[in-house]
Amino acid sequence: MSDNDVMHLAVQAMIMGAKLAAPILIISLVMGFIISLLQSVTQVQEMTLTFVPKLIAVALILLFLGNWMMTELVTFTQGLIRDIPNYLQR
Repeated sequence: MSDNDVMHLAVQAMIMGAKLAAPILIISLVMGFIISLLQSVTQVQEMTLTFVPKLIAVALILLFLGNWMMTELVTFTQGLIRDIPNYLQR
């Protein structure tokens, strides 16, 4: 296994991690912005008000996109396992 193979695997793993984390992070960011905007307009500065809606939004994203995330992760892992002989021959 050469240095290029290791770098290629590392880049693929980072891309996969970013692709799987992006929907959760984006929804959490959007919900945080909306809630902060509502808090500043209504002048309600309750800390728990930001936590519950974000938690619900993230749970819904996982409910709807969890199957896709698991499929992507399983496909990536199967590809890694399938390519082990190719990496050992180099």
